[in-house]
Amino acid sequence: MKVRTAEFVTSAPDLASCPDWAKSEFAFIGRSNVGKSSLLNLLAGRKDLARVSATPGATQLINFFEINGDWALVDLPGYGYSKTPQSVRESFHRAASDYLSQRENLRCVFVLIDARLPPQRIDLEFCGWLADGGIPFVLAFTKTDKLKAGKVATNVAGFLAALAEVCGGEPRTFLCSTRTQAGKKEVLQFIGQALE
Repeated sequence: MKVRTAEFVTSAPDLASCPDWAKSEFAFIGRSNVGKSSLLNLLAGRKDLARVSATPGATQLINFFEINGDWALVDLPGYGYSKTPQSVRESFHRAASDYLSQRENLRCVFVLIDARLPPQRIDLEFCGWLADGGIPFVLAFTKTDKLKAGKVATNVAGFLAALAEVCGGEPRTFLCSTRTQAGKKEVLQFIGQALE
């Protein structure tokens, strides 16, 4: 899978405002500050496609990026810590959950997990919610370049073991780093196979 073109399409505040098209969509979500926008930019081959911010919780809308004029990457608001007011936070969490549970174009959700951390309850609960809803998801462990490979492997294994207690089966996992470009080829290959 080669990305030839990547264009921002729209930012939707709710499910009703999402694009009226038949394109397959691959959504990306994770805790605030997990490196979601950076990973989207890596996959698209553009440094400025998704907004990268030092402030957690910068994504407050559902952002659509059309790839190769054929399918879409979708940047969802992060969950967890954010300095935004609670009422605002609740509205974009509601928009994200409506999108995830009701959007017919959605092919798969990439749940981003910080590889530097031990299993976080909020990530496990979110994956459990997806599994309960029958929403297909895979895991993308980010910031893998920040740790030695052995420590990354330990943290990934720890997360998968904890996840097994929340939901059955083991999702596909990708090890990603925007600095080394690790995971880019594998993620795009996975998306290419899903589109076939």
